[in-house]
Amino acid sequence: MSLVCAISNEAPEHAVLSPVSGNVFEKRLIEKYIQENGTDPMNGEKLSVEQLIEIKSPPLVKPRPPTATSIPAILKSLQDEWDAVMLHSFTLRQQLQTARQELSHALYQHDAACRVIARLTKEVTAAREALATLKPQTVAPGAAVTAAAAAIAAAQPAYAVEAGAERASVPEEAGMTEEVIQKLQDKATLLTAERKKRGKTIPEGLATTEDIRSYRQVASHVGLHSASMPGILALDVCLRDTSRIITGGTDKNAVVFNKDTEQVVAILQGHSKKVTEVIYHPEEELVFTASQDQTIRVWSVQKTAPCAHVIRAHDGPVTGLSLHATGDYILSCSSDANWAFSDVRVGRVLTKVTDSSSDQGLTCAKFHPDGLIFGTGTEDSTVKIWDLKERTNVANFSGHQGPITSIAFSENGYYLATSADDSVVKLWDLRKLKNFKNITLEDRYEVKSLCFDHSGTYLAVAGTDIKIYLCKQWQELKVFNDHTALATGVCFGQNATFVASVSMDRSLKIFSV
Repeated sequence: MSLVCAISNEAPEHAVLSPVSGNVFEKRLIEKYIQENGTDPMNGEKLSVEQLIEIKSPPLVKPRPPTATSIPAILKSLQDEWDAVMLHSFTLRQQLQTARQELSHALYQHDAACRVIARLTKEVTAAREALATLKPQTVAPGAAVTAAAAAIAAAQPAYAVEAGAERASVPEEAGMTEEVIQKLQDKATLLTAERKKRGKTIPEGLATTEDIRSYRQVASHVGLHSASMPGILALDVCLRDTSRIITGGTDKNAVVFNKDTEQVVAILQGHSKKVTEVIYHPEEELVFTASQDQTIRVWSVQKTAPCAHVIRAHDGPVTGLSLHATGDYILSCSSDANWAFSDVRVGRVLTKVTDSSSDQGLTCAKFHPDGLIFGTGTEDSTVKIWDLKERTNVANFSGHQGPITSIAFSENGYYLATSADDSVVKLWDLRKLKNFKNITLEDRYEVKSLCFDHSGTYLAVAGTDIKIYLCKQWQELKVFNDHTALATGVCFGQNATFVASVSMDRSLKIFSV
């Protein structure tokens, strides 16, 4: 007996009986109908799935279609299937080729867009640098300047003008006159008396060791020097106004920057090579720069920022610069193995000395706080102490490995800190002329700059990172790892209330509470 579903009129695979109407249904169809309507489809009476009665019947065998009843018909069916598969495969290959062409075109457009973006970025950078180096236009005589124009002009940094040939100092030595020597002696006597009067008194307002330990980066400035020649090589903080900082960069410029207003005060242009050393006069608006172009320049930090003098004291790159305590004379050294003592007021070399005992170039130079002696570092790992009045070498300190990278005198006049390419900072006692302490740093640690604060309480080390030490105990207080490249300079602010540093990552960073 053959069962037929009352809904589909086909033989059911799973037959069920409705007790309400007595009809046979396909289980799948009747369950769906009940879920939607809740009644029997034949008489409309209420019906639930639980009321359905399953009917046991032999499995249904579906008859073959008439076309598959013989071998030729089966072969024909297989052939039709194969043809359909081939046609579908051909269609897929066509679609794949189209997709490849579209992807290739998209990649070409992306590459072209990247090239355009790179070119535009380069042009924008060049335009910004050109805009930054434009000199402000001068106002014609008699022209009225509005208040707004004056305000805009006041906000712009000053740009230095090249010193004329008549201002360049002649290389001949003027000599150390008795008047100059007496001036140096008087200043040293005065400074010594003041130091004895102060004794061991701690300056009022000096940052404590707890303050130093709590220092963190409070400002970072990366737009002072050109991005096309990244790197800042030198740093100094004005003693009279510690908000003013001067930096020297690989872009051949020096920049005077006000950290409080975060404004560029002046951009000093004129050197033809990297600026290696910078000094801010402690009492006047004067700055001094030295460069690999063998010159030392004296600048007046004014709105016109003229280069007052060009001192040509050396035949090689200038590697060290130090201002005498009088503020009138400057010490310089060079890779030509000479050191020179020059008058910054007239831009003239007073004396130039070559160390007859060695032909090694000098790498750094620094005045003792009293100004009657100074130290120089050499390429052959030696630190030499010189008597300025006699112009003679009075002491030598050896023990480093590699060229001397930096030297610094403590304000008390007793201690000398030195560094070289050996990852060691050595402390020397100038009274006993001996090395009394070595600060051994990490392996391959590079030291580029040393600096005592003005009270002689703290020592800063700049290089692979920035480290602050407490003098006498020589205890490490703080390490700053904020620079992303080698730190090249570090300075303390007044009473060590902040620490400023520069780096080859083109940034000037300020650390404070």
